[in-house]
Amino acid sequence: MHIKALKVFCDVVGRRSFSRAADENGISQSGASQMVHHLEEHLGVKLIDRSKRPFVLTPEGDVYYNGLRKLVRRMEALEEEVRSLHQQVSGRVSVASIYSVGLSHMKDFVQRFQQRYPKARVRLEYHHPQRIYELVASDQVELGLVSYPKSSRRIRVTAWRKEPMVLVCAPQHPLAGCSEVRFEQLQGLDMVGFVDQLQIRQSIDRALAAHRVEVRVVMEFDNIEMLKRAIEINDGISLLPAPTVAAEVRAGTLVALPLEGPPLYRPVGIIRRRGARLGKTARRFMAHLRRAAGDGLDVSEVEQTGPEPAAATAAAGEKPEPADRSP
Repeated sequence: MHIKALKVFCDVVGRRSFSRAADENGISQSGASQMVHHLEEHLGVKLIDRSKRPFVLTPEGDVYYNGLRKLVRRMEALEEEVRSLHQQVSGRVSVASIYSVGLSHMKDFVQRFQQRYPKARVRLEYHHPQRIYELVASDQVELGLVSYPKSSRRIRVTAWRKEPMVLVCAPQHPLAGCSEVRFEQLQGLDMVGFVDQLQIRQSIDRALAAHRVEVRVVMEFDNIEMLKRAIEINDGISLLPAPTVAAEVRAGTLVALPLEGPPLYRPVGIIRRRGARLGKTARRFMAHLRRAAGDGLDVSEVEQTGPEPAAATAAAGEKPEPADRSP
């Protein structure tokens, strides 16, 4: 099948909208619908159940989409790379990142980008999430990196990576010798947690409640760096994104243990101002980030273009949502 039809199908599913997918691909809504219909005829199965509002994927459509979206994204990245080989990238991109992502990953990402494009420059700032949304919305930075990203009428979100949450404790903690930890083992333990206004705290609380586990929150912080320092002196355990403690685990100052059962993730996204045209360097840097995530991390590759309810990462909605304040 033509690569265009495959991309349109992925966009329809990712945006939960035929009209949005059509706009993205410069075709009519009926044209997008026909492309999906031709795909279904080619495969001999229904991919989308249009009898429900909003539409839903059939089991066959779900399998096809999950396998296809990565292929389409890789094809797009390959075409972009081939087209850009003869082009010199020599501009600057301004990026604002939350501290936990910036301090954990961005140095390596920026170094690799500048090795690839020696004349390009990356201006990197670290801020709390609310400030990042403000900087992006006011065009003071081109790209923002935030956890639990929220789109709105002014902000466009591209899902970037899903970071697995792990139990983190000091090496002398009784749990440190375990190969993995069950939620039930956390019952009654002292926990160093996030302040309850943060989305990551709410996500952790829901996971604990789902397992009927109660912990004693002995300290609360609004950033991961302070939280890690408290764990290092054995003030309590915590649940943190694995990449944010990788350096401490290598140094032996913290122990990170996988959680038994269904994985718990912290989603991280790239935000930009809706309607803004990114410069060449910003486009290259955004593509670089997405390739880096795809090379070594579990990443959700659905690009969001509309306001979305919290219940579904890529579901389309009508009302804008408030900016997230998680670390």
